[in-house]
Amino acid sequence: MCSVLALIVAVVVVVVVVVVVIVVVVVVVIVAVAVVVVVVVVAVTVIVVVVVVVVVVVVVVVVVVVVVVVVGIVLYMK
Repeated sequence: MCSVLALIVAVVVVVVVVVVVIVVVVVVVIVAVAVVVVVVVVAVTVIVVVVVVVVVVVVVVVVVVVVVVVVGIVLYMK
């Protein structure tokens, strides 16, 4: 009877340990996926911001150059 009780306790302990390990692995995987998603979102956001800033700077430079050229031509014609 004592060995049966010890066997039951051992089985319960093994099941609890396996369940705890599975839960820990699942939590670690979920956290890792969340971290990867956050890193990707931040990276994409940074890339989009950089592209928008570059486009705005290029547009401003082109507008300034066109205005300077047009003003120069108008002043030269007078």
